[in-house]
Amino acid sequence: MSQEHSFTRAQACDASEDIGRNPSANPTLGDVIAARFRRRDILKGALGVAAIAATVSPLALRVANEARADNGFRFDFKEVAAGVDEKHYVAEGYDADVLIRWGDPVLPEAPAFDPRRQTASAQKLQFGYNNDYLGFVPLPGENPSRRGLLVVNHEYTNEELMFPGLGRQDGKTAFAGMTEELAGVEKAAHGGSVLEIARDAAGKWRVVKGSKYARRIDADTPMQISGPAAGHDRMKTKADPSGRRVLGMLNNCAGGITPWGTWLSCEENFHGYFLGRLDDAHPEARNYRRYGVPGNWQAWGKWDERFDVAKEPNEANRFGWIVEIDPFDPASTPKKRTALGRFKHEGAFVLVNKDNRVVVYSGDDERFDYVYRFVSARPYDPNNRAANMDLLDEGTLEVARYNTDGSMDWLPLVHGKGPLTDANGFASQADILIETRRAADLLGATKMDRPEDIEANLQTGKVYLILTNNSSRKPDAVDAANPRPVNKFGHIIEMTPPDGDHAAARYTWEILVKCGDPAVAAVGATFSSATTKDG
Repeated sequence: MSQEHSFTRAQACDASEDIGRNPSANPTLGDVIAARFRRRDILKGALGVAAIAATVSPLALRVANEARADNGFRFDFKEVAAGVDEKHYVAEGYDADVLIRWGDPVLPEAPAFDPRRQTASAQKLQFGYNNDYLGFVPLPGENPSRRGLLVVNHEYTNEELMFPGLGRQDGKTAFAGMTEELAGVEKAAHGGSVLEIARDAAGKWRVVKGSKYARRIDADTPMQISGPAAGHDRMKTKADPSGRRVLGMLNNCAGGITPWGTWLSCEENFHGYFLGRLDDAHPEARNYRRYGVPGNWQAWGKWDERFDVAKEPNEANRFGWIVEIDPFDPASTPKKRTALGRFKHEGAFVLVNKDNRVVVYSGDDERFDYVYRFVSARPYDPNNRAANMDLLDEGTLEVARYNTDGSMDWLPLVHGKGPLTDANGFASQADILIETRRAADLLGATKMDRPEDIEANLQTGKVYLILTNNSSRKPDAVDAANPRPVNKFGHIIEMTPPDGDHAAARYTWEILVKCGDPAVAAVGATFSSATTKDG
């Protein structure tokens, strides 16, 4: 988004995920669903919404009824009516309190927040803007229901809300009043915070003032680049000729907590922070087109040349990673784990597999992009935290292909395998990780409808993939198993690894839920009949 664009920052973030920059001819999930259910002869003759229900996992159809029949069901309270307004609603018997707000102090030396006199130096000490992921890390020796560490992502900023009088001053031009100092405030409001929190005598959670764990991370915080892409020529810049040091993290959306107590923070829409123009003949031009770089959302590149692709063409390669942070050590250096791939990460669900290797699930949150899995090379050691601190630097990154017979394959993104060779522009594993999207294109991964989050049920071993929407589907693309053009509601896929082995090469998959209002036949929603209009 340019400075002349009329979108707000929130609208720009959401719109960029809906663009879709995948030029491959790989089948979409809709194609796979259509072929799969044609083969199973579930849908024959005239289609109706009732027929679509056949594509739903039996679990979705029974779970709510079982819950209602269970007298011990713990969520036994009156539902909150669905709706959107300026009020904050909670169920009867529950309450909601403000724990911390933008501008509140994180570090002891933070000044009082003054929205009319903001400075970058103050914001670096204060709570950042637009929270996304929240993670709780227990403190050793403490009751986790009473005290622990809260880690928080600060995803992006809204200039028109942050800075009084900076909105569309002429009704057309967005943020025309940006200055170098205000850009510095924005950079300082990105990143994340580490807070120690505890329950007071009344049972309310409070931030522990002066905690030794308190930390602010921002877009200028020094970080290490680790893993196979560290030190590669495409990671080197004028400011960092080593290709191993980078300043800050950007647009950190979802995340995860590792079994050894570190925080994984995921860089998502990093492309928006770069401005300028890269010549079509430049070696990075194809790479940047696939990621939408430059997005021209921010004015930072006017004063910080690393965000101007014409002046620093490799800088954008240093963003789009999963960042690992040790919340117990405020002096530690965050590490961008390049073995986990470079894309618009949405989430990082971590589990220990049955063979003790670590598995990380993540999605690329843009329309028609992919689902990924990383499997560590070495096993997790529950008795040696230090031995686990670099587990995520070695392993295999894989991308998902959903097959029409209800199976799914994890395709290794490994240099020299299949099309991932010099002939296709991949001279090393580093090239594959820097251009993860293009490598996945060549492997024939399934084009998904915006993978928003992936979570695993550690009791059952099943994995749940939440897909946001695909309103790009046109009416002329509707077929028997895809009856919803302009799909605004998305769906959920249930994936089952064989015998609970999350490193297995092949899983099975099933549609668990097609979202939307089931009372509106045209929507074609399918899920439990026990779900109410407010559920």
